[in-house]
Amino acid sequence: MRSDRLVAILLMLQRREQVTAAEVAAELEVSERTARRDLDALGQSGIPIYSIQGRHGGWRLLGGGRTDLSGLTASETRALFLVAGPASTATPAVRSALRKLVRALPESFRDEAEAAASSRILDSQPWGSPRTERPRPPFLDDLQDAAIRGVQVRLGYVDSSGAASDRIVHPLGIVAKGSSWYLVAYTETGRRTFRMDRVSSAVVTEAAVIIPDGVDLSGSWQEIAADIDVRRSSPVEILATCEPEGLDYLRVAVGDNLEIRGADADGRISVVIRGPGEYGLAGLLAGLVEWLDIIEPSGVRDHLASIGNALVERYGGSGTAR
Repeated sequence: MRSDRLVAILLMLQRREQVTAAEVAAELEVSERTARRDLDALGQSGIPIYSIQGRHGGWRLLGGGRTDLSGLTASETRALFLVAGPASTATPAVRSALRKLVRALPESFRDEAEAAASSRILDSQPWGSPRTERPRPPFLDDLQDAAIRGVQVRLGYVDSSGAASDRIVHPLGIVAKGSSWYLVAYTETGRRTFRMDRVSSAVVTEAAVIIPDGVDLSGSWQEIAADIDVRRSSPVEILATCEPEGLDYLRVAVGDNLEIRGADADGRISVVIRGPGEYGLAGLLAGLVEWLDIIEPSGVRDHLASIGNALVERYGGSGTAR
């Protein structure tokens, strides 16, 4: 909560010509001793404030209550405005007020201040069971800075199979999901999500990122999270083709678990079917083999063959059940 108080004090200084420790304490409902500590902390962090001693003394912001905050460096400004972003634990009122301070910043700082406010997302709900707390990723600050400044990064990465790679990425932002951290970035193959604990190196360049117009971190993460949720609830994904006349039967059989990807050169429809298990999906699709050709995974094809053999054994020959 201290970050909330520091921002609130800064807003008070912006709004008033001068404040006293007693006024800060009364407004923020803390002791005067805590208020003095917070005022000192603001000054020590580089905020251009100073104290006036005496009967009519107090604390003032350098240049007056409407200063442009030119005493802040670019890096201090970016750090301050991280408090205003989606990853902040500050209250909505404080975040809203802090974003308004953009208008008081020097022109050269505004773009990066706004970028800082939208460069990180905090998604507190983990996927699956809660995991033990993970250490802070070693390249978090470098990648955060690259996303704010809008520059490319040469990223070393080790995927889930252990394969190492080195590539140029165009950072969009950082997401904290439960105890895990992710980098959302664009590459030459499109948008990718990288687990931060698998990043082996990060060399920040000065080349500007190339990201599609209208794309932001918030909207991108919503799409990514929704896709992962679907995959987690339906871990088996079947790639198949279907005759056009069988498509309606397939829709009835699998409902929303069907994704249609378009027609092939021979007129058959490429589809993706998702579900919780290979055997269950094979049983569901067994009656559609007249129109449906399963391409992968091979396990579903094996289950279909086994089901077919069982049907022939039970119902073949005389045509009556045993």
